[in-house]
Amino acid sequence: MSQTHALISADLAFSDRQRPMPLLAALAVSVAVTSSKWARQSRTRGALKHLDPRLLRDIGLTPDAADIEANKRFWRS
Repeated sequence: MSQTHALISADLAFSDRQRPMPLLAALAVSVAVTSSKWARQSRTRGALKHLDPRLLRDIGLTPDAADIEANKRFWRS
């Protein structure tokens, strides 16, 4: 299970209870989920830079589209 899924699962398990999550805990979970998402985006965009045109075609991307995606900042969706 990835870290993001584990954090979300832990968050959901906690939120199933009757009492609300403490503010600091909610903030910590939010920061952890966001940083995990950004790390995943950075890794996958870095991997796009190394794919040859044949593999890009297999995943439905042109080299130009892959280049645009690979050069996005990690925080951009």
